[in-house]
Amino acid sequence: MLIVDSQVHIWQRPGLGPHHVQLPKFDAADQLKAMDEAGVTAAVICPPFMMEDVNQMASDAAAKHPDRLTVMGFFPIDAPDARERMRTWKERPGMKGLRWVLNQPHMKAWWTDGTMDWIWDEAERQGLPISYLVNDNMAALGRAAERHPRLKLMIDHLGAVVSAKDDAAFVNLADMLALAKHPNIAVKLSGAPSNSSDAYPWRNIHDHIHRIVDAFGPARCFWGTDLSRMPCPYRQCVTMFTEEMPWLKGRDLELVMGRGLVGWIGWKL
Repeated sequence: MLIVDSQVHIWQRPGLGPHHVQLPKFDAADQLKAMDEAGVTAAVICPPFMMEDVNQMASDAAAKHPDRLTVMGFFPIDAPDARERMRTWKERPGMKGLRWVLNQPHMKAWWTDGTMDWIWDEAERQGLPISYLVNDNMAALGRAAERHPRLKLMIDHLGAVVSAKDDAAFVNLADMLALAKHPNIAVKLSGAPSNSSDAYPWRNIHDHIHRIVDAFGPARCFWGTDLSRMPCPYRQCVTMFTEEMPWLKGRDLELVMGRGLVGWIGWKL
């Protein structure tokens, strides 16, 4: 089975947030070794928001391992050269799209004050998928999807509150499920183990995941980990889905575990 992780980080010097593993580096070689041990075919690198040189590191890794690594990178939306970067983004080796977190106080208004309008316009023109940590901005994402029907949008981490556990992590679930009517919105099922206080296989959140897959369909739900903050072995993140969810099987399982994602971002594996 093709198994593709929708979100991992690599880095070459300390700087990840405290909820991530605190290693001085975790480079492409480390990531590939972990993938081999866990049975993961390929992965999407989402450069961490600590320094801009991680974009280049990720791009170099994807250029060296095009059948195993690709990138959804970032640039500061409010940078003076942001528009020029956007126009040339696809020229970077391995770049399949963009990802933003936008969790700083001054960024929260960007969802509704017009700051991101040009981003959505240009990404739609270029065919660049965008992934966001959406949190409580589901309605704003829905409006963007409606205005830009050819723009592919992805919701990070099950739409969950990454710092919360169990039902508290899924306070935005109803708002997110309402977005399933937009065919250009998908959901990354990444980071699931971190949202449960249970032990493996974290059954107390399986119903939430089932509801997401039912609403969006398996072709728009993408397994993943955000490996550097997982509280468990990489392999358990895989088998949680491949062995512990009897309702997810056959072609639906293949779509969730990788086929849907590579089709969505245009990665020919």
